[in-house]
Amino acid sequence: MDLYFSPLACSMATRVALYEAGAEANYLEVDPPTKRVLKDGTDFRTVNPIGLVPTLRTDEGVVLTENAAILQYVADRFPQSGLGASAGIERTRLHQWLCFIGTELHKGLFIPVLDRKAPQETKAYALEKNLSRLDYLDNYLEGRDFLLDHFSVADAYLVTVINWTMATPPIELAKWPNVKAYYERLRQRPSVAKAIAEEFELYKAEQARKKAAA
Repeated sequence: MDLYFSPLACSMATRVALYEAGAEANYLEVDPPTKRVLKDGTDFRTVNPIGLVPTLRTDEGVVLTENAAILQYVADRFPQSGLGASAGIERTRLHQWLCFIGTELHKGLFIPVLDRKAPQETKAYALEKNLSRLDYLDNYLEGRDFLLDHFSVADAYLVTVINWTMATPPIELAKWPNVKAYYERLRQRPSVAKAIAEEFELYKAEQARKKAAA
């Protein structure tokens, strides 16, 4: 399978999940400004017209988009990994957390704050409105190691999003000790540590390219 990704973007969650599952994949880096696949220079939009990562091409040639859908596919494709959840309320809880991370944290809180073109008023509004989501998460994580009763694709997504606090100074994890402890604990997990280390090096190269092109 082929995973189209950009360094340290939300696509890193799928990399974590694939590493956790011990699955083989081709990792194809997409340059965010140009939407070019670095390996061969092709236009990524011929694969995903919206131009967003992650995008996954399965072994059967099916192209999947949207982070939550791809993560659930990986969990179902590799059931022995334990990344998914059993049918019924546990699977619904998994869906719940994937939706919460994607809408309340990823798009609602972090994207406006990370957007360099967003006015300061927009960033301030996003912080005022959505920091309460971290309050909710902090309360939930008290006494818990994971979002479910085991490491799942929802944790792969959450640790990826929390990792963005390195680039968002207004969001200081010390204010949410349970979230901070969760993040620090999961960063030690081999699949997460490997993904962050590899993608951080790629991110530095991406920033160097951007600087050279300016």
